[in-house]
Amino acid sequence: MDSRKQYNWGIIGCGKIAHKFAEDIKTIPNATLYAVASRDLKKAKEFGKTYNVYSCYGSYQELATNPDIHIIYIATPHVFHFENTLLCLSHKKAVLCEKPFAMNTKQVEEMIAMAKNNDIFLMEALWTYFLPHYKHVINVIKSNELGKVKSLKADFGFASTYDPENRVFNKKLGGGSLLDVGIYPLFAALSILGYPDKIEANAKFNESGIDENCTMLLFYKNNIQASLYSSITEKTNIEAIIELEKGTIIIHSRFHEPSSVTITSDGISKLYEFPVTTNGYSYEAIHVQEMLAQGNTESTIMTFDKSLQLIRLLDAVRDKIDLHYE
Repeated sequence: MDSRKQYNWGIIGCGKIAHKFAEDIKTIPNATLYAVASRDLKKAKEFGKTYNVYSCYGSYQELATNPDIHIIYIATPHVFHFENTLLCLSHKKAVLCEKPFAMNTKQVEEMIAMAKNNDIFLMEALWTYFLPHYKHVINVIKSNELGKVKSLKADFGFASTYDPENRVFNKKLGGGSLLDVGIYPLFAALSILGYPDKIEANAKFNESGIDENCTMLLFYKNNIQASLYSSITEKTNIEAIIELEKGTIIIHSRFHEPSSVTITSDGISKLYEFPVTTNGYSYEAIHVQEMLAQGNTESTIMTFDKSLQLIRLLDAVRDKIDLHYE
């Protein structure tokens, strides 16, 4: 496939993250933000006007059936990822779907199976994996120059006022700290240490039946462990601290976004800056286009196996804290 091909993007959902993604699409080569869809046509048109989008739709079906669209970015609430993804895949559209990929392992397995059966590209939009600072950290760890990882601490908490209609607090929309932000510390543990041998977790629930905060301990062989925390009612440092045999790596706040890194070894600390000129979503979007240009139907970085491990880990934590969605 020609790497110079122009890719027409469609966006499903017009929330906050969709705006950031739209801004970034405007900055990358060979990409056109071609269409946007919302269940509210007025909202889609307002979004389209802001970003000079060619087509605006009041239904996801209309966007998915547009023959001029090559890739669809799904930015709807968690509970809709499954049905939105299947809709797009059924119309032979490449899909980049926001995290969490879906609400449970069964749904993710079905999404992946459909992508494979239709020979269509599908990827979970875990943007952190593609950011320069995070790629640097992974490379340093893999190089073994600081020895093996001994422990990881990672947190993601923000303070928000309780509103049962807000997506974050609404159980019908997959609300709660674990799925919304706890996925990032879990992703850090998975990408750095792999799948754990044992999991311990506890959570505080509110009147809506969702977890306001969640404390997670992941245990690995050789006494290695990850201590993780998420919250939607408490602001935390939002950093990741990795202790290794010969040094320490700190991914500064907010570790899941474009950030800086301090590496300490032999008593010497060095700060690494990674200047980014976009919101940071451009990196995963460029990767998707590269995969399509190479004829790939699966990411070489955020693979199906990694998405399956991540959703299984989320499901395992949910079982531990007794969190269930309808």
